[in-house]
Amino acid sequence: MSGSPTDRTARVAGTLDAIAPPPRRLDRIVVVMPAYNAEATLERTFRDLPMDLVGEVILVDDGSRDRTVEIAQRLGITTIRHERNTGYGGNQKTCYAQALARGADAVVMVHPDYQYDARVVAAMVTILRGGICDVVLGSRIRTRREALDSGMPAWKYVANRGLTFLENVVLGQNVGDFHTGMRAYTRAVLETIPFERNSDDFVFDTQFLVQAVHFGFRIGDVPVPCRYFKEASSINFGRSVRYGFGTLAALGRFELQRLGLLRSPAFERAERRP
Repeated sequence: MSGSPTDRTARVAGTLDAIAPPPRRLDRIVVVMPAYNAEATLERTFRDLPMDLVGEVILVDDGSRDRTVEIAQRLGITTIRHERNTGYGGNQKTCYAQALARGADAVVMVHPDYQYDARVVAAMVTILRGGICDVVLGSRIRTRREALDSGMPAWKYVANRGLTFLENVVLGQNVGDFHTGMRAYTRAVLETIPFERNSDDFVFDTQFLVQAVHFGFRIGDVPVPCRYFKEASSINFGRSVRYGFGTLAALGRFELQRLGLLRSPAFERAERRP
């Protein structure tokens, strides 16, 4: 290698900085919980959160017919209630808008149904703070055996593997589980992506990740233990089929946008008021 030792050291340092950007300050961590009839599991989920790290927990109740709101208020959770059910995507829109308005530097979505292990929040935030990724997903599928032993239905596992493989190919990613409900985002991601233009249904999640890729955000994942039981929320087979077709449509729009054959508002940078 030519050049003085000082020059070589500078070149190496520059290369390393390009690969791994420097850490960033993310002082205010906000957990958001999109909730619907979660009275049986909310407190257990909340107790698992690393509250030494989390600055605030915001629960958005989507018209529950049980004691979800009462329990959230007793636990000291910031609680916002929808008078009518707006859907899973509609709930998340309120979650993220409220987190941004309340000064979040990073936002972690945790379902209050105790399906995902909330202790993993700490690892997800560490990756964001390290500047390694802008989006961190909690992957339920470290191995096939673990996923099935946790109670994931076989048909859902097969569908997840098929769609995740296709999404990785189309989007140029290497993510283990594109359909997880546990996700962490930096503020910059939520300020850039026009998530208000997405569906109010479950396909919101896929649309959001497609947009994250479009805007050049770095996506990574960590394994998260997952539990399937009666009180844990899960969409049925019929809605899963609709969700699958919605995922294919989102990928199609991404490809058309990339090829210059479509100009969709979903891929235009958000214009948020300070």
